[in-house]
Amino acid sequence: MSLKNGKCHCGAVQFEVNLPGGLQNIRRCNCSLCRRKGAVMASALLKDLRVISDKDALRVYSWNSHTAKHYFCGTCGIYTHHQRRSNPNEYGFNIACLEGIDPYAFEDIIIGDGASQPIVP
Repeated sequence: MSLKNGKCHCGAVQFEVNLPGGLQNIRRCNCSLCRRKGAVMASALLKDLRVISDKDALRVYSWNSHTAKHYFCGTCGIYTHHQRRSNPNEYGFNIACLEGIDPYAFEDIIIGDGASQPIVP
């Protein structure tokens, strides 16, 4: 598995992610936002994820330190990816958006402790 295609529900936002080592760091997060969206995520370097259609449809949500930037489709609302606060050189991405990937097929998904990251005044 090297290059995978992904898209939001309505197909407006499409992206490709290069995964030379396959899906890595598969996880959920318990921060206040991720807990609510419930996505199963994996990671890729910034250079390895590229939005290939309708960047204008993307919306971004950021709070607290504004380091993490959470991207979602402005039409259907599906979270596609985010620039990570814990590692700003990486994107986390919603593996349910990848073609041919079943996010329910993974066992032993790591729960990242985003809830313990400090609040920045």
